[in-house]
Amino acid sequence: MTSKRTVSGWLVAAGISALIGAGGVALAQGGPESLLPPGFDRPARAARPAPSAAPTRAMVQPHLDVLPEPAAPVAAAVPVAPRAPLGPIVLPAGITSFDQLAALPPERLDPLLGLTPKYDIPPSAQRGLSRVGVIDPGEGGMMPLSLAGQSPALVRAALAGNSGRLVSRWGHILLRRALASRLDAPAGMAPTEFAALRTALLLRMGEGEAARAMVQDVDPARYDAALTLVARDAYIATADFTGFCPVQQALGGGASDGPGQVLRALCQTYGGATTSGLDDLDRLGRAKVMAPIDMQLAQKYAGANGGGARRAISIDWKGVSDMTPWRYGLALAVGLTPPEEIMKEAGAAYDYVAALAPMAPLGLRAQASDRAGAAGVLSSAAMVDLYGQIYSNDDVTGDAADRALVLRDAYVGAAPADRLAAMRQLWDGTVGAEQRYGRMVLTAYAAARLAPEAALADDAGDVLAAMLSAGLDGNAARWRATVKPGSDGWAQLALGLSGGVVVDTDMISKFREGDKSEGQIRTKLLIAGLSGLGRINDSARASALGKVNASVDGHSRWIDTIDAAAQAGNPALVALLAGLGMQGDGWDKMTPRYLFHIVSALNRVGMNAEARMIAAEAVARA
Repeated sequence: MTSKRTVSGWLVAAGISALIGAGGVALAQGGPESLLPPGFDRPARAARPAPSAAPTRAMVQPHLDVLPEPAAPVAAAVPVAPRAPLGPIVLPAGITSFDQLAALPPERLDPLLGLTPKYDIPPSAQRGLSRVGVIDPGEGGMMPLSLAGQSPALVRAALAGNSGRLVSRWGHILLRRALASRLDAPAGMAPTEFAALRTALLLRMGEGEAARAMVQDVDPARYDAALTLVARDAYIATADFTGFCPVQQALGGGASDGPGQVLRALCQTYGGATTSGLDDLDRLGRAKVMAPIDMQLAQKYAGANGGGARRAISIDWKGVSDMTPWRYGLALAVGLTPPEEIMKEAGAAYDYVAALAPMAPLGLRAQASDRAGAAGVLSSAAMVDLYGQIYSNDDVTGDAADRALVLRDAYVGAAPADRLAAMRQLWDGTVGAEQRYGRMVLTAYAAARLAPEAALADDAGDVLAAMLSAGLDGNAARWRATVKPGSDGWAQLALGLSGGVVVDTDMISKFREGDKSEGQIRTKLLIAGLSGLGRINDSARASALGKVNASVDGHSRWIDTIDAAAQAGNPALVALLAGLGMQGDGWDKMTPRYLFHIVSALNRVGMNAEARMIAAEAVARA
């Protein structure tokens, strides 16, 4: 049964202190009412640098939904203050003998002896804080100076005001690419703040791997308090607890809150001071610096370090009603699966973590991959690779193994009808619309292998939606002569192809007549998408929308700002603002006004491929 979700917080409700006017203005008319985040304002046109030409792709390639490998870091020399001469040693409280002093762990002893270096990287090898990120323009990233001339308040509001949960898979992919690009901070914003804001949003999006790569592009010696905390969250989100240890050591011990103290003890156990680390964990457990379940998981993690100090730790989930990134990351790291009743209400973000976690059981990863694929966290190729591992592993049984067999039939079935039947079995064997779309992403390349023929015309809508979920518009174009005018398949081609599809008001009317969606929202989004792509004129748009009681007219601060960013030719700023306008849990509350301005802005700054994929996805999923 299709789940009904409301989009809460299209744009975070808050007041606006603006450079472009006074007072807050509601953004959506005929949809959810909300306000832009604090500090959201129009970019000053006079301060904006001349736009750089952005490459235009005629087709979306499959690699667009895969995060590229990090680029080579940029080195910058940093002056080093001379080390002060070694003075008298002040013994810690309770230390009265040399033996007690010698027994201290290195992280407590080294500062007393003046042995802790100021930098963990030689000054000549340290990197500057300009152009922090992991994707260069040659790899699909945004131009480095895209945001350098923008208002810090505008950029801060666009980043901090985004909840990270986007309705669109392609919107998620676009925003991730913008956030992970190697960018200079806006003038007037500290580069560490810029890096921390981007990393925090990546974490809210469920992109732990990209978030960790982002903080690793900054030398720990340059971290400030905010970047340190968000870096810790990135390592926790990827279950890489010991990966944070070098950062903690470089910063002189890390935070003093509960997780900070426990992480310090964990780092001791993996850094050679096993006994003292375990003792500290016992002490912290008695002090109740964290909940019992958190301490149990930490002690189990510490005892698994292979240092000869293994202890039997019982994990008691009784009384635990909620999940946290700390608990989930530690559970995965020690090979445990949290109870199902706790995970039912845990939220989609934990599925994203599980789908990417190499230590998680393959069956759990397959179960989580539906939502991760639908969100844009996993590419189609990554999903197929996961099921390939399951198919070749006889130890994996149950639903995941059964789906692997069906997926094989979808690719190599004897007849097109057999392959389509296997795809339909995968699509329809889900619990909701989000998971169903995830299965479409899974079968995108199988759908692309189907040759267009009249016998499959009635299924063209789903087949083409599956192809376009992975950007396979070249394969979809072969179906031009097969789809019926005004059908679901025609709508996918009319929005998803780079050109060559006839669009007129009669076809739109025919689509409207067959539209059974609530309030004919699919027809409204079809018209908005076609207009945003410039495939119908304003007069045709107004006439068609009038027949479904909708409009894209009107202004708001968000609309004016994204239109101004498009007019300035700034793809990076448009991507951030588009992400701000696509917050929510489902397409059913997306307004045609929002979609029109998002698609139009992307199309105007040279991101026609992304605009087409978002428009086609809207009609497929609404």
